[in-house]
Amino acid sequence: MFMYLSDGFQKPYPFKPDVVVSLDDVFEQKIDALHELESQFYEGGANGSEELVRSLPPARDVPTRKTWLRSNRFDRQYADVANRYRADLVKWYGPEKGKAVKYAEAFELCEYGRRPSAEELAKLFPFFAKTATK
Repeated sequence: MFMYLSDGFQKPYPFKPDVVVSLDDVFEQKIDALHELESQFYEGGANGSEELVRSLPPARDVPTRKTWLRSNRFDRQYADVANRYRADLVKWYGPEKGKAVKYAEAFELCEYGRRPSAEELAKLFPFFAKTATK
């Protein structure tokens, strides 16, 4: 099974999520993992520059670097996904939890290869089980 991560592209067609996952319980772990991708986030990846590297907290100051990463990139990005797909979060997690989700990731099943059934998705994403049979 292959999945696309949400994006803002409109062509050739807009992203339509099949699964939206709350990151609230694992957000700090996600930041820890992204922190390890130094060349992508602290050096700017393909868009990096010497100015960017000089403007960041030094590598030896890990807590400040993670705070920078969280506040300059991922707090807003994952909060935007949660807000954009709030109705899906409410549908899959229920009104109380769905409305309270702060951070989320959204995925669309790839049109190539085998597509999982609702039951298979429910095994992979237990919160999905609530709506898999509706």
